[in-house]
Amino acid sequence: MRQRHGALAALLLALALWLVPQASAAPAAGPEGIYAKSWIVVDARSGDVLASHAAKRHLPIASTTKLMTAFVAMHELPLGKIVRAAPYEPIYGESLLGLETGEKVSVRDLLYGLIMVSGNDAAHTLAVRAAGSQPRFVAQMNRHAAALGLADTQYANPIGLDQAGNYSSAADLATLARRLLQMPAFARIADSSTALLRSLRPPRRIETLNDLLYAVPWATGVKTGHTFDAGYVLVGSGSRKGVDLVSVAIGAPTEETRTTDNLELLEWGFSQYGRRLPVRRGQDLAEPEIRYSGGQLPLRAERSLQVGVRRGQQLDLRVRAPGEVEGPIQRGAELGRAVVFVDGRRVGAVTLRASRPVPEASLFDRARATVADNSIPIGIAAFVILIFALAMARWLTRRNDAGS
Repeated sequence: MRQRHGALAALLLALALWLVPQASAAPAAGPEGIYAKSWIVVDARSGDVLASHAAKRHLPIASTTKLMTAFVAMHELPLGKIVRAAPYEPIYGESLLGLETGEKVSVRDLLYGLIMVSGNDAAHTLAVRAAGSQPRFVAQMNRHAAALGLADTQYANPIGLDQAGNYSSAADLATLARRLLQMPAFARIADSSTALLRSLRPPRRIETLNDLLYAVPWATGVKTGHTFDAGYVLVGSGSRKGVDLVSVAIGAPTEETRTTDNLELLEWGFSQYGRRLPVRRGQDLAEPEIRYSGGQLPLRAERSLQVGVRRGQQLDLRVRAPGEVEGPIQRGAELGRAVVFVDGRRVGAVTLRASRPVPEASLFDRARATVADNSIPIGIAAFVILIFALAMARWLTRRNDAGS
């Protein structure tokens, strides 16, 4: 009996030893070959984290600090406002827009210079014009960070130069980038490879430092950074397969690897989604009744809507359209919307338009419909009138008989 138990134990031990190397060889969750110290890739719609490494680690973030500079400035200053460039004394090697002290420039153009060429002078001018001084602006940056729930972030300057107390994390940078990309004006800036700053005299053309925008057509931003302490940093974003993603790589060893890291993160992120087409252009999605003249009016989708869905996510299509319509209606008139949700979050909507014209109902149609819609009350009223008439006739007959 002991020999049998011993043989069984030996067999289980051998099986366990065989399984251990197999388990260690299993593919790791998330992309491989990322060189950055800290990284993350998230769904820009929901904020869901698809994969990450050391994403809450406090690290210097170089000029990606300017994302919060842009966020605060866009809340404090109108884009069209013309301001004068504040005095700024750069040290050797700083990234600059090249502003002259007192030069007139729009807030919009300062933001282009801030994000595309990482102009430290643009950051300084935005801070001074928005808050009166850099220290007051930095206080605003930290208040906004707290309001956004960026628990692993603190700012000491609006530029991103290495300084104690100026740090963030990959997770917080992704959250901030998501919020900024929801602002159409910022999204246009982040997605620009070139821009003409028309408020300057003479107008000046600039080109982005973000190589991600040149690498693939689906890239949409966002911001580069580099200092000695931070290494190479890049917040990236892309739109593909009906999916919007944000990626962050902090502490990459080279300018090239910060780009390839983000490409790898985004490519891997997109691979987690399947393409779905819940709405097709020209598809009839509602058929409201036509009042008075009868029949139905098909409402058709104005365009197709493609979305990306991960395994296990629930896709829902909700149609918002009237149950009844009344002419006159022109062909193509907007009469409803089809809204798509993924796991309860709205991800897109399509306008529904009339597939054909509906003329105004004639008097005959209105009368016929009124009779049809009120047939029971009209029948009851006619019956009551008939009974009343018969009763009156009988009463008159009896009266006449009595008189004769």
